[in-house]
Amino acid sequence: MSSADAPSFALLPGGAGSPVILHVPHSAREIPDTVRDGIVLDDGALERELDHITDAHTAEIAEAAGRLAAVAPWRFVNRLSRLVVDPERFPDEREEMRAVGMGAVYTRTTHREVLRADDVGHEPLVERYFRPYARAVSRAVADRLAAVGRAVVIDVHSYPSAPLPYELHGTGPRPPVCLGTDRFHTPPELLAAARKAFAPVGETGLDSPFAGTYVPLEYYGSDARVSALMVEIRRDTYMTEPGGPAGPGLTALARALADLVDAVS
Repeated sequence: MSSADAPSFALLPGGAGSPVILHVPHSAREIPDTVRDGIVLDDGALERELDHITDAHTAEIAEAAGRLAAVAPWRFVNRLSRLVVDPERFPDEREEMRAVGMGAVYTRTTHREVLRADDVGHEPLVERYFRPYARAVSRAVADRLAAVGRAVVIDVHSYPSAPLPYELHGTGPRPPVCLGTDRFHTPPELLAAARKAFAPVGETGLDSPFAGTYVPLEYYGSDARVSALMVEIRRDTYMTEPGGPAGPGLTALARALADLVDAVS
């Protein structure tokens, strides 16, 4: 936790000629005290929830991949926990995860227990954290378009080896690496490059247990210069679940991600 609001996000510069933005939205555990006050879990239960919900070590994977890549990608990293706001959710009725209390502002935990009261207004959190984050990602994409004429947004996520109760689509395959795609923004060559890059790690699956990509709304479905892919890594391939330390698998995953960055740069 934090006694003051930490910076919500960071854009870490890459090579001037790189089109790639590694987006890491769910790696942090930090919760400002002002936000913690609205969460009903006691400290022990909150730490256990953070173990389950955090994409642990994904910022480290992205950082290591950046060092290994021939041309360093840009990295956009969320510095706060997704329990503050989830920047990848729609902040309105378009978001299907609202059905389990996990829209932009979560009201339920991974085990469908109460996280926040339903009747507490969420707009202050959306205004303070969600909208500035969304605007900053849009600017980062615009900068890559201005610099090199295209942008490739690669989401770096992880997921548990066994489904959690909040998952809406948890009954399907859970491969070592799940690739989330979008019909408009994931061209075949990007998907093929990802399959090749991650082949040494293990089987790659498609859109199961998680599907889709993250594209700023001003470009979504309209600007083919922005391509996108979500990389979901099963946690037992690189860490002790839940919330434990990273293991040797992290290095292999960073190398695979770097190979993907190189292939699309």
